[in-house]
Amino acid sequence: MTLFLDLWLALAVGLLIGAERGWQKRAAAEGARIAGIRTFGLVGLLGGLWGLLGREFGDVLLGFSFIAVAALMILAHLMDPERERDRSITTLVAALVTFALGALAVRGYEAVAAAGAVISATLLSLKPVLHRWLKQLEPEELYGTLKLLLISVVILPVLPDRGIGPWGALNPREVWLMVVLIAAISFAGYFAMKIGGTRRGILFTAVLGGLASSTAVTLSLSRMGRDRANLGPLLSAGVLAACATMFPRMLLAIAVINPGLVMQALPPLGVMGLVTLAAAGWFWHRSPRGGDAGELPLRNPFELGPALKFGLLLAAVMVLAQAFRAWLGHAGIYLLAGLSGLSDVDAITLSLSGMARADLAGHVAVQAIVLAAIANTLVKGSMVVGIGGRSMGLRVALGLGASVLAGAAVVLLI
Repeated sequence: MTLFLDLWLALAVGLLIGAERGWQKRAAAEGARIAGIRTFGLVGLLGGLWGLLGREFGDVLLGFSFIAVAALMILAHLMDPERERDRSITTLVAALVTFALGALAVRGYEAVAAAGAVISATLLSLKPVLHRWLKQLEPEELYGTLKLLLISVVILPVLPDRGIGPWGALNPREVWLMVVLIAAISFAGYFAMKIGGTRRGILFTAVLGGLASSTAVTLSLSRMGRDRANLGPLLSAGVLAACATMFPRMLLAIAVINPGLVMQALPPLGVMGLVTLAAAGWFWHRSPRGGDAGELPLRNPFELGPALKFGLLLAAVMVLAQAFRAWLGHAGIYLLAGLSGLSDVDAITLSLSGMARADLAGHVAVQAIVLAAIANTLVKGSMVVGIGGRSMGLRVALGLGASVLAGAAVVLLI
């Protein structure tokens, strides 16, 4: 029964891809297509049958069968009377993919075969969208995409994931990950604003980017605010929205490590998040309306220089934090939380949540976590003041200052 089900899957793979190919050529006369839904269904089934034969008599036989099918499809393509008008070999390649997926379906890779069929059919159906997107793609955007892939896919994996340097404070992969993240947020923001307009694009980038790193979003939008003062209220709303996402992210980290600590951490972190979000809504409401609010603020979708500078700053802060702890000794959980919060809140949140599960008092862990959040919030506020300019810095400082005071008040009251 399993064998029959696998063969049915091989047939279904061909029928799915063939349905898309047949629909694309639905206006052609009967018999005028090289391959339609029936032919593709048979090609998928043929791949399944040859896959079984190859398992019994050797995979060399499966290789020869693939070559035979490829030769047959190439011959049919060369004999096609429409070839002079349409030189596309998409259908030919799709048939070969169908044969391979049919073979995978009977060789224990059923999920891969099914997913491959769906992806192939989707990709084939997106031809108008993909072609239109390529026509609209600027050279700088293409080069920017390749550069982002270079620093993330090629460079990042080969960096050592361990502490080096003084006190083992520097982790090259973590530092470079922040460089990649900042560049990626600016890159995503460019396309978000190009597609959705400046107003919606900034908010979209802030919220989604803030889920990964609100600090990186703050840096990116602050740089933009320095160059485009007329977007100050809108960019301030974006920074505050990104900062507001930090608090639910911290609560999620606590819930994963120590669910019993969530209810103690919820009041201060929840209040800080709500106050920051309210400030973001206020400035968003007062920001210019009417679409794009001017021309696209970003001219280059990929800017590595600012990301590298922030990476160096982050590395310096990491070393200084360890240096102060080494020179001053273990002055306590609060000192550690304050120093850690200067660069990152996730690590200290996870660490203290685990310690509270063992021998650390819950209220001490919560107070230290809130202290880290306050320190991180103050750093981001200072970043906006120093980079984004006085007007934008004042707006963000008011929102973040209110959040810090609210969080401190709740901690003192509980």
